[in-house]
Amino acid sequence: MAQTPYKFTRRDIRFSSGEAFCSAWLYLPVGVKRPPVVVLGHGLGAVREMRLDAYSERFAAAGIATLAFTYRYFGDSGGTPRQLMSVRRQLADWDAALDFVKACPEIDGSRVAIWGSSFGGGHAIQVASRHPELLAAVSQCPFTDGLESAAALGVRASLQITPVVMRDFAARLFGRPPVMVPIAALPGQPALMNAHDALPGYLALMPKGMAFINRVAARVIPEIASYRPGRRAARVKLPILFCVSRTDTVTPPERTVAMAGRAPRGEIKLYDCGHFDFYLGEHFERAVSDQTEFLARHLFTPSAP
Repeated sequence: MAQTPYKFTRRDIRFSSGEAFCSAWLYLPVGVKRPPVVVLGHGLGAVREMRLDAYSERFAAAGIATLAFTYRYFGDSGGTPRQLMSVRRQLADWDAALDFVKACPEIDGSRVAIWGSSFGGGHAIQVASRHPELLAAVSQCPFTDGLESAAALGVRASLQITPVVMRDFAARLFGRPPVMVPIAALPGQPALMNAHDALPGYLALMPKGMAFINRVAARVIPEIASYRPGRRAARVKLPILFCVSRTDTVTPPERTVAMAGRAPRGEIKLYDCGHFDFYLGEHFERAVSDQTEFLARHLFTPSAP
């Protein structure tokens, strides 16, 4: 007989990271004493309001606490300049989030998992490889290889972006405001992503009344191109679930599956949906059900509820 879903509470919190702070939601299942917890982080330029609440609600209903956070420089998190993206700083935000949940008295800090999607899915691989104390990780439609993703962007769009990157490096050198580049654009236009479903995909995730800030400082582009977190999969010793789109236009699935296959305790699930389809409708339902089963299997002990 299926267990009745837990009710849950949600609280706005902040935790320190670097020189600023990350804003987050802490979900706690009602009636579960010191539950396990999963930390959730999003993708390129995305904030937690873009459907991380949907995943958190499902995990909390299964008796798992969640901490869904927004990276520094984005949304209602701290830090200046705004819309500054940095792989190093985002990984530091993950470490700060883990420090927070491990010290939180309402949570069992010895039963922690992580969940990342898209660029955050790549971070989840990286973080899991250097935090062996974690019990599980979920990497959804993960960014695994910057070179492959740059190739998917196309030569023309890449050449159009190069002068913008140089202007932003000059702006940083002379202490001027960052020069921005779009996160998502229509095919053929310069942006971090210009697949046919990129811009509609981002817009579909925005809650009513909230605008998508479609830009980041261009200086991050060389860093993204050289970031290859999928190569760390072989070093992930804990259980990790890879949820991969067969038709992903942003993170090429063949490369992702090859890298994921090197994880000693990895599980790979393939889905007939696009990169942005995981967050909505029937594709969301299938993915979140698979993820909830995986997380519960690895986070709960016989004595847990």
